[in-house]
Amino acid sequence: MRDLSRIIDIEDLRRAARRRLPRPIFGYLDGGAEAEITLRENVRAFEEWIFRPRNASHIDRLQTRRRVCGTELTFPMVLAPIGYSRLMYPGAEIAAARAARARGITYALPTIAGHSIEEVRAAAEGPLWYQLYTIGGRAAVEPALERARKAGYEVLLVTIDTAVAGMRERDLRNGNKQLLGKSLWKKLPYLPSVLAHPGWLWSFWRDGGVPSLPNIVVEGKPLEAMDVTAALADAATTWDDLRWIRAAWPGPIVMKGVLTAEDARRAADAGAEGIVVSNHGGRQLDSVAATLRVLPEIVAAVGEKIEVLFDGGIRRGGDVIKALCLGARAVLLGRAYAYGMAAFGEAGILRALDILSADIERTLKLLGAPSIDALDGSFLQRA
Repeated sequence: MRDLSRIIDIEDLRRAARRRLPRPIFGYLDGGAEAEITLRENVRAFEEWIFRPRNASHIDRLQTRRRVCGTELTFPMVLAPIGYSRLMYPGAEIAAARAARARGITYALPTIAGHSIEEVRAAAEGPLWYQLYTIGGRAAVEPALERARKAGYEVLLVTIDTAVAGMRERDLRNGNKQLLGKSLWKKLPYLPSVLAHPGWLWSFWRDGGVPSLPNIVVEGKPLEAMDVTAALADAATTWDDLRWIRAAWPGPIVMKGVLTAEDARRAADAGAEGIVVSNHGGRQLDSVAATLRVLPEIVAAVGEKIEVLFDGGIRRGGDVIKALCLGARAVLLGRAYAYGMAAFGEAGILRALDILSADIERTLKLLGAPSIDALDGSFLQRA
């Protein structure tokens, strides 16, 4: 934990996570689909925009609060849902919910979580969102939505870009499927990378080993982690599904995985309260556009009709500011907080959020912008 005093930016947290995690687990967190073109471009796209500051200004008080889909946030940031995060650190989803509450933002609990909807709700009094895959069909989804509603989750985040799981080559090379399975013989070639991290291994077994997925109950039993890939292939979410999801969920619905103006308009027409411009962190279809490059097109198409959120490639508070300037109402953080979580648990998430929030405040002052509401495209130009 003393390493936290030397953590300056998100890349430092990434290096700390890489040291602590076995190669298969770090590869799952850090990697993308196929040649990882989109993964790299998500980050590089921020370099294509540079700031246009208003200097000779003095700002006494900054305003960073924003209401997003009915949820009040001290900063326009949401902790994105990250499946299997309990493999990275014991109690990961509870740690994320607590860290979000401590910093006045919200966390979206993933369907593929190792802790139940109720456990996470009990651990954090602040606002929570729930992310949905339609695994198991209506028979499994509707009871989960009822549980989330009763527990007080505020927003439903429906992921629409997972007709099948992406081709994540790092996971194949690292033997993730075999390590999640039950055959010791098949695990053997991949065990050295796990045994080389005894600290992680000890905490993993103390936490119960590979967890089942308590929020996906199929035929009376929680789904096993190793069965998710096959289950996703049978659970592609379609626009038609939105009708019965809307009937089962009375609160705001946000569609996550929108990359075109056409899909954005369709989400608005279907009655969604918001969308997330997202390519799943470069983990699904490779060679799609970096999210920052399509954000202006999507904002222009639906920005007045529904709320537009953004994710992909954020590593600094300046990246958050650029997304807001281009029309996003808020951003979802994925790897930016997950590196901290994987390395240090709740303390690492808090450190990531403190780094980003300090970046945001400093960038606003240097831009001469007194609030996030003052941001627009005039503060940016193409590099």
